[in-house]
Amino acid sequence: MTEHSLTKEIIEVLRKAPSVALFSHVSPDGDCLGSMLALGLALETMGKKVAFFNPDRVPEALTFLPGSDRIQQLLPNPLPEVLVFTDCTDLKRVTLTPGNLGDSIVVNIDHHISNQRFGKFNWVDDKASACAEVCLTLIKQLGVLMDKDIATNLYTGIVTDSGCFQYSNTTANTHRLTAELIETGLDLTMIHHHLFDQKPLAQVKLLQAALNTLELYADGQLAVMTLTLEDFRQSGAVQEHSEGLVNHARSIQGVEAAVLLKEVGPQEIKGGFRSNLWFDVNKVAAQFGGGGHKRAAGCTMKVSLTEAKKQVIRAIEEGLIVGRAH
Repeated sequence: MTEHSLTKEIIEVLRKAPSVALFSHVSPDGDCLGSMLALGLALETMGKKVAFFNPDRVPEALTFLPGSDRIQQLLPNPLPEVLVFTDCTDLKRVTLTPGNLGDSIVVNIDHHISNQRFGKFNWVDDKASACAEVCLTLIKQLGVLMDKDIATNLYTGIVTDSGCFQYSNTTANTHRLTAELIETGLDLTMIHHHLFDQKPLAQVKLLQAALNTLELYADGQLAVMTLTLEDFRQSGAVQEHSEGLVNHARSIQGVEAAVLLKEVGPQEIKGGFRSNLWFDVNKVAAQFGGGGHKRAAGCTMKVSLTEAKKQVIRAIEEGLIVGRAH
């Protein structure tokens, strides 16, 4: 199926549907929530009945997003005939299985290279800086007039997943689309204040704990930090407060790959991987059942923190050696 025919089919499915449920991934970020909310609000302007679902609560820093107070942690019952997943590589990212979806039509909208194409319709653009870019294109093709609420959600998705337009996934098209959003008159100062200027004290204390574990490997090319459940308890932080901490390790001069490993339960470790110029962290994440992008990826490991650290360091050191050889 060509991209043009795929787009036409998705538009037809959404136009015909009287009700739609939208889904976004666990540990929600600005892109998955912004994309889901923007598309859902757009569908409401078309007269659709819309429900929003996420397994986890909305992070405090993202509660300013228009419509975020409507996101539920329980599946809609009954499920509507059309289900739209935004920014989800697979159903596990929404803690669901195919059996949970009944006979509903699944539309999968994403930008991850590791997407599993689990929907009947899969619009996956791995060249887009954010899922919000894809959703913006879809909203425009649906003929929905862009308003400030929709634009605020989409802008948040793009600005967070592009690293404020710093990451290599930022393209000329990213800037063109962002300009269209800014032209709606959205409040840039307010958005950036919520996203970047205010951090809970608990998050700063959690960063302090992570930096205390910072170690360099591979002649300074690999930086690793770890967080235990006790670190979260002592700092008063919750899991969402660890978002973005890995970038402090990535910013060290000479570092190509950075890792944050955090304990989320007994024998359960979540790994966040980032790279700067050339190293493909998606390949590393895939070794441990995860995925993402070339410069940003993650995984979950059912081992101890000590064992996870050992396995990840070995995998990245091997990758760095192979990469340097080429």
